[in-house]
Amino acid sequence: MRNTTELSSHRLLKSNKNRKDSELKGNIIVKSSAIIIITLTIALTVFLSIKGLQSFIKNGINPWDFITGTNWNPTSETPSFGSFNFIFGSFAVTMLSALIAAPLGIGGAIFMTQIAPKWGNKLLRPVIELLVGIPSVVYGFIGLSVLVPFIRNHVGGLGFSLLSGTIVLAIMILPTVTSISTDALNALPKNLREGAYALGATRWQTIKKVLIPAALPSLLTAIVLGMARAFGEALAVQMVIGNVSDFPNSITDTAATLTTIITLNIGHTTYGSIENNTLWSLGLILLVMSFIFILIIRFLSSRRKI
Repeated sequence: MRNTTELSSHRLLKSNKNRKDSELKGNIIVKSSAIIIITLTIALTVFLSIKGLQSFIKNGINPWDFITGTNWNPTSETPSFGSFNFIFGSFAVTMLSALIAAPLGIGGAIFMTQIAPKWGNKLLRPVIELLVGIPSVVYGFIGLSVLVPFIRNHVGGLGFSLLSGTIVLAIMILPTVTSISTDALNALPKNLREGAYALGATRWQTIKKVLIPAALPSLLTAIVLGMARAFGEALAVQMVIGNVSDFPNSITDTAATLTTIITLNIGHTTYGSIENNTLWSLGLILLVMSFIFILIIRFLSSRRKI
């Protein structure tokens, strides 16, 4: 009997020791991962800030002229570095693509969760997963082969345009908007819908007056996340937008974005040259815009009332 008690006590002590060791290891792994992520984020921000500010500090470019100028000609005898056209192009394709993807994505989420939750999921889930898995270069190649000729022949212009970039980006961010909107609507308490039905509301009145307002912060977060991805997309847009430094006067005109100019020119510049530094400055603008999108998402997330 005594041996049995001692054996049980030994097993209990060993079990407690193993549990403490496991908790210690898990704690070390989690904290180490957090420290690595924070360090990488800070290092990336500091490095890009230093490189991006070189064109203003070292090369003497006026920041206001750089942001508001419309003439980009870094290789002329009197080089000029006005990036407003690229900033406008980035915002234009981002906003326009969001205007297309937002109603389609939210509408698809409403269909999947409120109208046809069973066969709607079977129909749309595979489509969303397929769109997510397609590489951006494939979107760009399809846009180059199909969309650009179609716009050229039926809409006007060269085909390479803001419109082409907008449509390609809208298709790319549609899965993001749809997935997050679906999760937001599924997370709503069932008693919201049941209470509305009990008061005599129809299905569409319930969706419009109850469910959408309740999930609105999460739906806006889905849209902003899609816009963040669209703002930073490079390859697919580069293949269909035209990549010219001129200001677009219509949606069918060729244009350029911050990402397309960086990817096109960074490989043809000398490290440390004024043109190379200005491209890093464009990257710094992208980083600042990414932070702004993150702040907007955090603000919207704090306003969720689910």
